[in-house]
Amino acid sequence: MASADRHRQITDAVRQTGQRSVTELAELTGTSEMTVRRDLEILAEQGLLERYRGGARSLLLRGEEPPFALREHDGLEIKQRIAAAVADMIADGEAVVVDSGTTCLEVARALTHRRLTVMPLSLHAANALVGAPQLKLLLPGGEPRPGELALTGPLAEASLAALRFDTAIIGCCGLTASDGLTAYDLADAAIKRAAIASARRVIAVTEAAKFSRTALAFVAPASALHGVVTGDDAPDDETDALGAAGVVVRRV
Repeated sequence: MASADRHRQITDAVRQTGQRSVTELAELTGTSEMTVRRDLEILAEQGLLERYRGGARSLLLRGEEPPFALREHDGLEIKQRIAAAVADMIADGEAVVVDSGTTCLEVARALTHRRLTVMPLSLHAANALVGAPQLKLLLPGGEPRPGELALTGPLAEASLAALRFDTAIIGCCGLTASDGLTAYDLADAAIKRAAIASARRVIAVTEAAKFSRTALAFVAPASALHGVVTGDDAPDDETDALGAAGVVVRRV
């Protein structure tokens, strides 16, 4: 098993049960306890779990968003398919605001060779867009959240309020027809609302798992979205309900 796959299996197991012993993780991954101990040291340094003698415990409280480093490579192939579909929906010459989050990061990467004006709402996405030859990059103000590097606060909100975009690409922590688009963090929700208010068209991007989830902070009703791009495994009941609300859902 590759180390990245083993790290994913270990972090998932610890998150699901709250804690696991080195012996349990060695049996689960089919490797030695010495290898597991090295893996736990690496994962602890990345802030993905807490190491203790003989095992590891989760750092996440119930309902918290997993760290960016844990989510970045999770479902990468489907995120890249979503990003490619979104890029096809954007015409050259558009002004686009791209939200924070791992799926939106892939969208930013998919836009690097396009003739566009783009404002990324995270330093991860900004770094992906720096140096793109045809792209005009606008950087908002704001305070980057640790790990996520999403730009939040009054400076970021003021940057959005001063501009008008053709398209806003919005990530979400939860999305249902009844509860709308939700986020884990209040400051993040405020930035998403500001991005939605600044754009003529709003496209949400999300993996299938987000459809069954409602996070703490309300962002906008489903009716505020013009489109949703998601994976082909998205639940029919939720996508049908969004369609009934006038949202165009595209599965990829």
